[in-house]
Amino acid sequence: MSTDNDFRAASGLNRWPATAEDVAVTAPAGPPRGPGLFAVARANGDLITNVRRLAGAERTPGSALVISAAILLGLLAAGLFVVSLAAQYRYVFAVKQQSVPSAIEAVGLDAGMTIFSLLALGLAMAGQSARIERALIVVCAVASAGQNYAAADVASPRSVAAYVVPPLFLALVVDRVVAVVRRHVRLKEDERSVWVTVGRAMAALVKGLGLVLLYLLRLVLDPPSTGMGLRRVVLNAAPLPSASERPAIPVVPISAIDPPEITEPPELEGASKKARLAWWYRQDPDFANRSAVAAAAKRLAPKVDLSEGTARAYLGAILTDLERDGRAA
Repeated sequence: MSTDNDFRAASGLNRWPATAEDVAVTAPAGPPRGPGLFAVARANGDLITNVRRLAGAERTPGSALVISAAILLGLLAAGLFVVSLAAQYRYVFAVKQQSVPSAIEAVGLDAGMTIFSLLALGLAMAGQSARIERALIVVCAVASAGQNYAAADVASPRSVAAYVVPPLFLALVVDRVVAVVRRHVRLKEDERSVWVTVGRAMAALVKGLGLVLLYLLRLVLDPPSTGMGLRRVVLNAAPLPSASERPAIPVVPISAIDPPEITEPPELEGASKKARLAWWYRQDPDFANRSAVAAAAKRLAPKVDLSEGTARAYLGAILTDLERDGRAA
Protein backbone atom coordinates (compact mmCIF):
# COMPACT_ATOMS: atom_id res chain seq x y z
CA MET A 1 0.00 0.00 0.00
CA SER A 2 1.24 3.52 -0.87
CA THR A 3 2.44 5.48 2.18
CA ASP A 4 1.75 8.95 0.66
CA ASN A 5 -1.74 8.05 -0.57
CA ASP A 6 -0.62 8.91 -4.14
CA PHE A 7 -2.57 6.15 -5.79
CA ARG A 8 -2.18 7.62 -9.31
CA ALA A 9 1.58 7.40 -9.04
CA ALA A 10 1.36 3.92 -7.55
CA SER A 11 -0.76 2.77 -10.52
CA GLY A 12 1.66 4.25 -13.06
CA LEU A 13 -0.36 7.40 -13.92
CA ASN A 14 0.80 10.99 -13.78
CA ARG A 15 0.29 12.89 -10.56
CA TRP A 16 -2.61 15.26 -10.31
CA PRO A 17 -2.76 18.14 -10.93
CA ALA A 18 -0.68 17.94 -14.11
CA THR A 19 1.57 20.72 -15.29
CA ALA A 20 0.66 23.16 -18.05
CA GLU A 21 3.12 21.45 -20.36
CA ASP A 22 1.26 18.13 -19.96
CA VAL A 23 -2.06 19.60 -21.10
CA ALA A 24 -0.61 21.77 -23.83
CA VAL A 25 -1.97 20.97 -27.28
CA THR A 26 0.17 21.51 -30.32
CA ALA A 27 -1.55 23.86 -32.70
CA PRO A 28 -2.33 22.28 -36.08
CA ALA A 29 -0.59 23.62 -39.15
CA GLY A 30 -3.92 24.72 -40.63
CA PRO A 31 -7.58 24.77 -39.81
CA PRO A 32 -9.18 21.36 -39.37
CA ARG A 33 -11.08 19.99 -42.32
CA GLY A 34 -14.79 19.37 -42.06
CA PRO A 35 -18.03 21.34 -41.82
CA GLY A 36 -18.82 23.69 -38.94
CA LEU A 37 -16.84 26.01 -36.64
CA PHE A 38 -13.48 25.13 -35.23
CA ALA A 39 -11.35 26.00 -32.20
CA VAL A 40 -7.56 25.91 -31.80
CA ALA A 41 -5.77 25.43 -28.41
CA ARG A 42 -2.35 27.08 -28.13
CA ALA A 43 0.64 25.66 -26.25
CA ASN A 44 0.44 28.41 -23.62
CA GLY A 45 -3.12 27.40 -22.78
CA ASP A 46 -4.95 30.04 -24.83
CA LEU A 47 -8.07 28.83 -26.64
CA ILE A 48 -8.93 30.60 -29.86
CA THR A 49 -12.35 30.14 -31.40
CA ASN A 50 -12.95 31.39 -34.93
CA VAL A 51 -16.61 32.31 -35.11
CA ARG A 52 -16.36 34.00 -38.50
CA ARG A 53 -14.72 31.31 -40.63
CA LEU A 54 -16.23 27.96 -41.70
CA ALA A 55 -13.95 25.01 -42.20
CA GLY A 56 -13.65 23.43 -45.65
CA ALA A 57 -15.65 20.32 -46.53
CA GLU A 58 -13.86 16.95 -46.07
CA ARG A 59 -13.75 15.64 -49.67
CA THR A 60 -11.38 13.33 -51.49
CA PRO A 61 -9.73 14.98 -54.49
CA GLY A 62 -11.63 14.24 -57.69
CA SER A 63 -15.02 13.85 -56.04
CA ALA A 64 -16.58 16.54 -58.22
CA LEU A 65 -15.43 14.78 -61.37
CA VAL A 66 -16.78 11.42 -60.18
CA ILE A 67 -20.14 13.01 -59.37
CA SER A 68 -20.19 14.66 -62.78
CA ALA A 69 -19.50 11.32 -64.44
CA ALA A 70 -22.39 9.74 -62.50
CA ILE A 71 -24.72 12.53 -63.64
CA LEU A 72 -23.61 12.10 -67.25
CA LEU A 73 -24.16 8.36 -66.86
CA GLY A 74 -27.78 9.05 -65.95
CA LEU A 75 -28.24 11.20 -69.05
CA LEU A 76 -26.55 8.60 -71.25
CA ALA A 77 -28.70 5.83 -69.79
CA ALA A 78 -31.88 7.81 -70.43
CA GLY A 79 -30.97 8.35 -74.08
CA LEU A 80 -29.86 4.79 -74.76
CA PHE A 81 -32.91 3.39 -72.98
CA VAL A 82 -35.14 5.26 -75.41
CA VAL A 83 -33.20 3.86 -78.36
CA SER A 84 -33.17 0.31 -77.00
CA LEU A 85 -36.80 0.45 -75.89
CA ALA A 86 -37.99 1.23 -79.41
CA ALA A 87 -36.23 -1.83 -80.86
CA GLN A 88 -37.41 -4.11 -78.07
CA TYR A 89 -40.98 -2.91 -78.46
CA ARG A 90 -40.87 -3.73 -82.18
CA TYR A 91 -39.59 -7.23 -81.41
CA VAL A 92 -42.16 -8.01 -78.68
CA PHE A 93 -45.07 -6.40 -80.57
CA ALA A 94 -44.28 -8.49 -83.66
CA VAL A 95 -44.73 -11.61 -81.52
CA LYS A 96 -47.68 -10.66 -79.26
CA GLN A 97 -49.55 -8.08 -81.37
CA GLN A 98 -50.69 -6.31 -78.15
CA SER A 99 -49.59 -2.76 -77.39
CA VAL A 100 -49.70 -2.54 -73.58
CA PRO A 101 -48.21 -6.01 -72.78
CA SER A 102 -45.56 -5.45 -75.43
CA ALA A 103 -44.59 -2.09 -73.90
CA ILE A 104 -44.39 -3.56 -70.39
CA GLU A 105 -42.27 -6.50 -71.50
CA ALA A 106 -40.05 -4.28 -73.65
CA VAL A 107 -39.23 -1.97 -70.74
CA GLY A 108 -38.57 -4.88 -68.34
CA LEU A 109 -34.91 -5.51 -69.19
CA ASP A 110 -33.99 -1.81 -69.24
CA ALA A 111 -35.80 -1.27 -65.93
CA GLY A 112 -33.93 -4.22 -64.44
CA MET A 113 -30.64 -2.78 -65.65
CA THR A 114 -31.55 0.56 -64.05
CA ILE A 115 -32.37 -1.09 -60.73
CA PHE A 116 -29.16 -3.11 -60.66
CA SER A 117 -27.14 -0.03 -61.67
CA LEU A 118 -28.55 2.01 -58.76
CA LEU A 119 -27.89 -0.84 -56.34
CA ALA A 120 -24.32 -1.23 -57.61
CA LEU A 121 -23.67 2.54 -57.33
CA GLY A 122 -25.10 2.60 -53.82
CA LEU A 123 -22.87 -0.27 -52.70
CA ALA A 124 -19.87 1.29 -54.43
CA MET A 125 -20.40 4.63 -52.65
CA ALA A 126 -20.42 2.68 -49.37
CA GLY A 127 -17.20 0.90 -50.34
CA GLN A 128 -18.96 -2.47 -50.59
CA SER A 129 -18.61 -5.15 -53.24
CA ALA A 130 -21.26 -5.18 -55.98
CA ARG A 131 -20.05 -8.20 -57.94
CA ILE A 132 -23.48 -9.83 -58.24
CA GLU A 133 -25.23 -6.61 -59.24
CA ARG A 134 -22.57 -5.87 -61.87
CA ALA A 135 -22.96 -9.39 -63.26
CA LEU A 136 -26.74 -8.95 -63.44
CA ILE A 137 -26.25 -5.67 -65.32
CA VAL A 138 -24.29 -7.57 -67.96
CA VAL A 139 -26.98 -10.27 -68.10
CA CYS A 140 -29.71 -7.66 -68.70
CA ALA A 141 -27.56 -5.95 -71.32
CA VAL A 142 -26.93 -9.20 -73.19
CA ALA A 143 -30.64 -10.10 -73.08
CA SER A 144 -31.57 -6.62 -74.30
CA ALA A 145 -29.03 -6.91 -77.11
CA GLY A 146 -30.57 -10.26 -78.05
CA GLN A 147 -34.02 -8.70 -78.38
CA ASN A 148 -32.57 -5.83 -80.39
CA TYR A 149 -30.83 -8.34 -82.66
CA ALA A 150 -34.15 -10.02 -83.36
CA ALA A 151 -35.59 -6.65 -84.45
CA ALA A 152 -32.62 -5.82 -86.69
CA ASP A 153 -31.96 -6.79 -90.29
CA VAL A 154 -29.67 -9.77 -89.71
CA ALA A 155 -28.51 -9.64 -93.33
CA SER A 156 -26.94 -6.21 -92.74
CA PRO A 157 -23.95 -5.99 -90.32
CA ARG A 158 -24.49 -2.25 -89.90
CA SER A 159 -28.11 -2.81 -88.91
CA VAL A 160 -27.10 -5.45 -86.38
CA ALA A 161 -24.44 -3.17 -84.89
CA ALA A 162 -26.87 -0.25 -84.66
CA TYR A 163 -29.37 -2.36 -82.73
CA VAL A 164 -27.01 -4.43 -80.55
CA VAL A 165 -24.32 -1.93 -79.49
CA PRO A 166 -26.39 0.53 -77.30
CA PRO A 167 -27.26 -1.84 -74.37
CA LEU A 168 -23.79 -3.41 -74.35
CA PHE A 169 -22.08 0.00 -74.41
CA LEU A 170 -24.30 1.24 -71.59
CA ALA A 171 -23.50 -1.83 -69.48
CA LEU A 172 -19.78 -1.23 -70.04
CA VAL A 173 -20.04 2.43 -68.96
CA VAL A 174 -22.11 1.52 -65.89
CA ASP A 175 -19.59 -1.12 -64.84
CA ARG A 176 -16.67 1.30 -65.13
CA VAL A 177 -18.49 4.06 -63.22
CA VAL A 178 -19.30 1.61 -60.41
CA ALA A 179 -15.69 0.40 -60.32
CA VAL A 180 -14.31 3.97 -60.23
CA VAL A 181 -16.72 5.06 -57.50
CA ARG A 182 -15.79 2.09 -55.34
CA ARG A 183 -12.08 2.67 -55.91
CA HIS A 184 -12.55 6.37 -55.18
CA VAL A 185 -14.17 5.54 -51.85
CA ARG A 186 -11.79 2.76 -50.80
CA LEU A 187 -8.70 4.34 -52.41
CA LYS A 188 -7.69 1.00 -53.92
CA GLU A 189 -8.76 -1.42 -56.63
CA ASP A 190 -9.64 -4.76 -55.00
CA GLU A 191 -12.48 -6.08 -57.19
CA ARG A 192 -12.14 -7.52 -60.67
CA SER A 193 -14.50 -6.21 -63.32
CA VAL A 194 -17.20 -8.58 -64.49
CA TRP A 195 -16.18 -7.83 -68.07
CA VAL A 196 -12.85 -9.52 -67.37
CA THR A 197 -14.74 -12.69 -66.51
CA VAL A 198 -16.92 -12.31 -69.61
CA GLY A 199 -13.83 -11.81 -71.77
CA ARG A 200 -12.14 -14.89 -70.37
CA ALA A 201 -15.30 -16.94 -70.89
CA MET A 202 -15.52 -15.76 -74.50
CA ALA A 203 -11.84 -16.57 -75.05
CA ALA A 204 -12.35 -20.08 -73.63
CA LEU A 205 -15.43 -20.52 -75.85
CA VAL A 206 -13.55 -19.45 -78.96
CA LYS A 207 -10.66 -21.75 -78.07
CA GLY A 208 -13.06 -24.66 -77.57
CA LEU A 209 -14.80 -24.03 -80.89
CA GLY A 210 -11.46 -23.83 -82.65
CA LEU A 211 -10.41 -27.14 -81.11
CA VAL A 212 -13.69 -28.76 -82.22
CA LEU A 213 -13.23 -27.51 -85.79
CA LEU A 214 -9.64 -28.73 -85.81
CA TYR A 215 -10.68 -32.22 -84.73
CA LEU A 216 -13.50 -32.26 -87.28
CA LEU A 217 -10.93 -31.51 -89.97
CA ARG A 218 -8.71 -34.28 -88.63
CA LEU A 219 -11.69 -36.65 -88.66
CA VAL A 220 -12.20 -35.90 -92.36
CA LEU A 221 -8.51 -36.43 -93.14
CA ASP A 222 -7.92 -39.54 -91.00
CA PRO A 223 -11.17 -41.10 -89.72
CA PRO A 224 -9.81 -44.39 -88.22
CA SER A 225 -7.13 -42.98 -85.92
CA THR A 226 -9.27 -39.97 -84.95
CA GLY A 227 -12.17 -42.24 -84.00
CA MET A 228 -9.89 -44.47 -81.94
CA GLY A 229 -8.42 -41.45 -80.18
CA LEU A 230 -11.86 -40.04 -79.45
CA ARG A 231 -12.90 -43.42 -78.07
CA ARG A 232 -9.89 -43.46 -75.72
CA VAL A 233 -10.64 -39.91 -74.57
CA VAL A 234 -14.25 -40.77 -73.76
CA LEU A 235 -13.33 -43.99 -71.97
CA ASN A 236 -10.65 -42.22 -69.91
CA ALA A 237 -12.99 -39.34 -69.07
CA ALA A 238 -15.83 -41.62 -67.97
CA PRO A 239 -14.35 -44.69 -66.29
CA LEU A 240 -16.71 -47.33 -64.98
CA PRO A 241 -16.90 -47.86 -61.22
CA SER A 242 -14.81 -50.72 -59.97
CA ALA A 243 -16.62 -54.01 -59.47
CA SER A 244 -17.46 -54.90 -55.91
CA GLU A 245 -15.42 -57.59 -54.24
CA ARG A 246 -17.11 -60.98 -54.40
CA PRO A 247 -16.42 -63.69 -51.84
CA ALA A 248 -14.16 -66.38 -53.17
CA ILE A 249 -15.84 -69.68 -53.90
CA PRO A 250 -14.12 -72.46 -51.95
CA VAL A 251 -12.52 -75.10 -54.14
CA VAL A 252 -13.61 -78.59 -53.21
CA PRO A 253 -11.13 -81.20 -54.36
CA ILE A 254 -12.78 -83.90 -56.47
CA SER A 255 -11.05 -87.20 -56.93
CA ALA A 256 -10.64 -88.41 -60.48
CA ILE A 257 -13.21 -90.91 -61.67
CA ASP A 258 -11.60 -94.03 -62.99
CA PRO A 259 -13.05 -95.51 -66.13
CA PRO A 260 -15.22 -98.57 -65.57
CA GLU A 261 -13.34 -101.82 -65.42
CA ILE A 262 -13.57 -103.92 -68.58
CA THR A 263 -15.08 -107.36 -68.01
CA GLU A 264 -15.63 -110.27 -70.34
CA PRO A 265 -19.08 -110.46 -71.91
CA PRO A 266 -21.40 -113.28 -70.76
CA GLU A 267 -21.16 -115.11 -74.07
CA LEU A 268 -17.45 -115.95 -73.36
CA GLU A 269 -18.40 -117.92 -70.31
CA GLY A 270 -17.13 -121.48 -70.90
CA ALA A 271 -15.15 -120.42 -74.04
CA SER A 272 -11.56 -121.52 -74.60
CA LYS A 273 -8.64 -119.51 -73.34
CA LYS A 274 -7.58 -118.75 -76.92
CA ALA A 275 -11.00 -117.27 -77.71
CA ARG A 276 -10.98 -115.25 -74.52
CA LEU A 277 -7.40 -114.01 -75.33
CA ALA A 278 -8.53 -112.98 -78.82
CA TRP A 279 -11.38 -110.95 -77.28
CA TRP A 280 -9.08 -109.25 -74.80
CA TYR A 281 -6.58 -108.51 -77.57
CA ARG A 282 -9.25 -106.70 -79.58
CA GLN A 283 -9.82 -104.38 -76.55
CA ASP A 284 -6.09 -103.68 -76.14
CA PRO A 285 -4.66 -100.37 -77.49
CA ASP A 286 -1.85 -102.31 -79.22
CA PHE A 287 -4.25 -104.43 -81.23
CA ALA A 288 -2.84 -105.49 -84.64
CA ASN A 289 0.57 -104.01 -83.81
CA ARG A 290 3.24 -106.73 -84.31
CA SER A 291 5.98 -104.65 -82.70
CA ALA A 292 4.01 -104.60 -79.43
CA VAL A 293 3.00 -108.28 -79.35
CA ALA A 294 5.33 -109.12 -76.46
CA ALA A 295 4.04 -106.26 -74.31
CA ALA A 296 0.43 -107.13 -75.10
CA ALA A 297 1.02 -110.80 -74.27
CA LYS A 298 2.57 -109.81 -70.94
CA ARG A 299 -0.50 -107.69 -70.05
CA LEU A 300 -3.18 -110.11 -71.26
CA ALA A 301 -1.76 -113.51 -70.20
CA PRO A 302 -2.84 -113.18 -66.54
CA LYS A 303 -6.42 -112.33 -67.57
CA VAL A 304 -6.97 -115.74 -69.26
CA ASP A 305 -4.62 -117.86 -67.07
CA LEU A 306 -2.00 -118.44 -69.77
CA SER A 307 1.73 -118.23 -69.66
CA GLU A 308 3.37 -115.29 -71.34
CA GLY A 309 4.93 -117.46 -74.03
CA THR A 310 1.68 -119.22 -74.88
CA ALA A 311 -0.16 -115.88 -75.02
CA ARG A 312 2.55 -114.54 -77.31
CA ALA A 313 2.20 -117.53 -79.64
CA TYR A 314 -1.60 -117.14 -79.75
CA LEU A 315 -1.28 -113.44 -80.48
CA GLY A 316 1.22 -114.19 -83.25
CA ALA A 317 -1.27 -116.53 -84.87
CA ILE A 318 -4.00 -113.89 -84.57
CA LEU A 319 -1.73 -111.33 -86.22
CA THR A 320 -0.93 -113.78 -89.05
CA ASP A 321 -4.62 -114.14 -89.76
CA LEU A 322 -5.04 -110.36 -89.67
CA GLU A 323 -2.12 -109.88 -92.06
CA ARG A 324 -3.65 -112.40 -94.38
CA ASP A 325 -6.87 -110.37 -94.33
CA GLY A 326 -4.87 -107.10 -94.70
CA ARG A 327 -5.91 -105.57 -91.35
CA ALA A 328 -2.60 -105.84 -89.44
CA ALA A 329 -0.47 -102.76 -88.93
